[in-house]
Amino acid sequence: MYKSIVPFIAAFLFALPAFADENPFFNDNRNQIMFNLGQGVNSFGLISMPDNPVPFNMIQIQYSQPTEFFRMPARKSLNFIQTIGYGKKYQYTDYTKTFEWNWSDYTIQIALLSEDIILYNTNKFYFGTGLSIGVQGQENERIGTKLLSGFKLFTGYKISKKFNCELFMQHFSNGSTDPQNYSYNFWGLGFGYNF
Repeated sequence: MYKSIVPFIAAFLFALPAFADENPFFNDNRNQIMFNLGQGVNSFGLISMPDNPVPFNMIQIQYSQPTEFFRMPARKSLNFIQTIGYGKKYQYTDYTKTFEWNWSDYTIQIALLSEDIILYNTNKFYFGTGLSIGVQGQENERIGTKLLSGFKLFTGYKISKKFNCELFMQHFSNGSTDPQNYSYNFWGLGFGYNF
């Protein structure tokens, strides 16, 4: 089923380009490099809270260009991610079942295409959401497919015309295309350079 919607999602992610000087992500620049660090949280939901950290981290490098989505400022991005698990086991009870995760099993690489959209912005602050599709290096007991879909919420601050910082919540899952879908969730900080 998911194979039939991949072309539609890819077309959605790469909308028509907009002028960079209208886009709060970029100011008057046309390119952006973001460096994101994320702390894993043990949550299965689409929107996670940062109150349950686990020994699982994310390092992400993101290259972006300006777009727009239904006249809202946006950015399309190529994302390269390395997740790092520390091998500690963590127990989690969900109703009647107890899960015990060995986080070192989830040290993998992920490649993503993403589209982030600004929903609200001021001169210095912005808030938005994003969607992504991608692949992970290997299937595992937490996500049973290589294909991933992502959902993101973020708030950003424009330090200057060249530099941004962002606080984000990132969710990855297989979109329920396989019953084995316990997701990866992160809260983190990003630092961007616009050029």
